[in-house]
Amino acid sequence: MAISDITSQTKRFTGAQLIVHLLERQGITIVTGIPGGTVLPLYDALSQSTQIRHVLARHEQGAGFIAQGMARTQGKPAVCMACSGPGATNLVTAIADARLDSVPLVCITGQVPSSMIGTDAFQEVDTYGISIPITKHNYLVRDIRELPQVVSDAFRIAQSGRPGPVWIDIPKDIQTTEIELSELPEPGGVAAAPIYEPQSVRDAATMINQAQRPVLYLGGGVINAPDAVRTLAEKANLPTTMTLMALGMLPKAHPLSLGMLGMHGARSTNFILQEADLLIVLGARFDDRAIGKAEQFCPNAKIIHVDIDRAELGKIRQPHIAIQGDVGDVLADLIPQIEAQPRAAWRDLVSQLQQEFPANMAGADDPLSHYGIIRAAAACVDDSAIITTDVGQHQMWTAQAYPLNRPRQWLTSGGLGTMGFGLPAAIGAALANPDRKVLCFSGDGSLMMNIQELATAAENNLDVKIILMNNEALGLVHQQQSLFYQQGVFAATYPGMVNFMQIAAGFGLYSCDLNSEADPQAALQAAISRPGPALIHVRIDADQKVYPMVPPGAANTEMVGE
Repeated sequence: MAISDITSQTKRFTGAQLIVHLLERQGITIVTGIPGGTVLPLYDALSQSTQIRHVLARHEQGAGFIAQGMARTQGKPAVCMACSGPGATNLVTAIADARLDSVPLVCITGQVPSSMIGTDAFQEVDTYGISIPITKHNYLVRDIRELPQVVSDAFRIAQSGRPGPVWIDIPKDIQTTEIELSELPEPGGVAAAPIYEPQSVRDAATMINQAQRPVLYLGGGVINAPDAVRTLAEKANLPTTMTLMALGMLPKAHPLSLGMLGMHGARSTNFILQEADLLIVLGARFDDRAIGKAEQFCPNAKIIHVDIDRAELGKIRQPHIAIQGDVGDVLADLIPQIEAQPRAAWRDLVSQLQQEFPANMAGADDPLSHYGIIRAAAACVDDSAIITTDVGQHQMWTAQAYPLNRPRQWLTSGGLGTMGFGLPAAIGAALANPDRKVLCFSGDGSLMMNIQELATAAENNLDVKIILMNNEALGLVHQQQSLFYQQGVFAATYPGMVNFMQIAAGFGLYSCDLNSEADPQAALQAAISRPGPALIHVRIDADQKVYPMVPPGAANTEMVGE
């Protein structure tokens, strides 16, 4: 009997069948992973499901990031699987990345049989212990009777409050044990958000209404409240800045958008923030890459901080008003209390600073330049396209130059900064959104971290276009060494040329080298418009830098560069 056909009248399950049945009840339709000995019973049960499709990755880290691509674009938990030992340890980076970027995942791994735990059995590691600091919660299932509640709780925890990954480690014998059940717990849903004091919202409204130079500061925690955020900004005339994780929450061309702040943010934005007398911080955690030297960030501003995670309130900067709650709920109470104000003098000062410190994007009209290829690619797709990046200079250039205009359009590794994120995340995004085009901006250093997933993109014929900005270097390392280290560049360049076009062809992808094309823009358009995956290569000068730049440990006003 297929797992999908098991009904409430069916009383007997193996542990593996029960897991699959519980995943089906959660509405899971795609899982990704790689099988191995300790998880084979689960895969045997999964093979019988008519509801769940399994996507076979080429590396467990790739599977974890594929799951992230699904979760980030859909806003609900995605599932990845692996065996014990190296399968589990290969997942660690992707799960740690999800923890820092608040991505809801449920990670299921096999474990050696219960009787062998602690004996250094073949492919045994302490997955439970390893995963404690990188997950929102984790489980080692020692009794099959725990499984229904564990799976339900895992999905509830992953998507409630501040989202994050939950890890379930299941010994092989638990997967093969049989159990009779007369009822199952409800599928895990979103738990109620924290209750906050209405007076704190009234106080926040008063502070906003009285402010002369307020700035709205958005982090990734506003992802589910884009309309409310925009309403607040427009009603109160709030210049709005965004962290790397919040880009797209206010359209790039919106007159109130200040763009990104911080290490590689707009120069004018960092100076505007220093003039603020009030920061309204929504769903952001005062990350060091965003605020620079904390004690010198907005020294004259009062702070209203709204975050669903109590641990973030007062962790870096002490707010004058702290509200633990869901941003959407808080804004629903706050907006009716906000007075519409023109704030003409403040808007004039903002405009003056933007004119004094304009964004400098040299070569933006040349598709063979670093900014130009990003702008040119954006011109080839509509606003529904999903954008992923790896980590490095190309990531920051894309954040600066791409017209991001909607939530869940922008997928990047922010907190952990994981090279190798972009390609598998793009695969996950394409799996979850088959009608949307996906652009993956990558560098040669990052792409090589998970290049094996080109095979996954090809085998599933996904509409993923990899735009490879190749400078034969680890660009950000090269940049920091050349700027801040007396000995200059060391161990940051690759001595030999890699033929990425041949590699892509070997995996079954279409590829083109824009530097060899008579009309690079036309070639780019053709490559992006064709169905299926493609690799688009453009060569970038290794001496090209991301500017402006706040040196590590410096204040945001101490930017260097053009």
